[in-house]
Amino acid sequence: MVELSETFGPIDVYLFDQLLRGRVRPGMRVFDAGCGGGRNLVYLLREGYEVFGCDVDERAVDSVRDLAARLAPSLPVENFRVESLAAPASESSFEAEFADVVISCAVLHFARDDEEFAALLEGSWRALRPGGIFFCRLASSIGMESRMQPIEGRRFTLPDGSDRYLVDEADLLDWSARLGGTLADPIKTSVVQDLRCMTTWVLRKDR
Repeated sequence: MVELSETFGPIDVYLFDQLLRGRVRPGMRVFDAGCGGGRNLVYLLREGYEVFGCDVDERAVDSVRDLAARLAPSLPVENFRVESLAAPASESSFEAEFADVVISCAVLHFARDDEEFAALLEGSWRALRPGGIFFCRLASSIGMESRMQPIEGRRFTLPDGSDRYLVDEADLLDWSARLGGTLADPIKTSVVQDLRCMTTWVLRKDR
């Protein structure tokens, strides 16, 4: 009997929810924007999805290529690239609007400022085709506003001691409109007691 952990790996539970509800289906092209070592890709690779990913960390990309070689040996290793999402469109090696699903999991809150946040987000969104799903998990201030210590702009020190770029509900609604997206789900936030808040933001691309 195959263990669930072997089948799905350390997948984000809210991404697993999207799988359960049929938002991410076989035959779809999936782009993990800031893939790290591929923690969210184990099931997708096992099930034969056409998966792509990028990360600025060369070691992380090497790791996800090794993972893909084991679980989906027919998938080109060139699908996983050392590349910044914040790079201008003219410097991206990925085509615009090539993916049915874009995953951005624990990436955007590492932005240094508004400009980098916008570049990372727009670089991720650019890869998504109209009608596609953008799945994003990022740190926010929602539910623990008074516990966040301001540093500069939207950067804060969290109760867990980490420094993050934090959004709130108004920011996410504003960005949804600016990008041309519609909320596929209500914005959901998990408040981790005395530590941090993690928000799930799922958009469908309208244009």
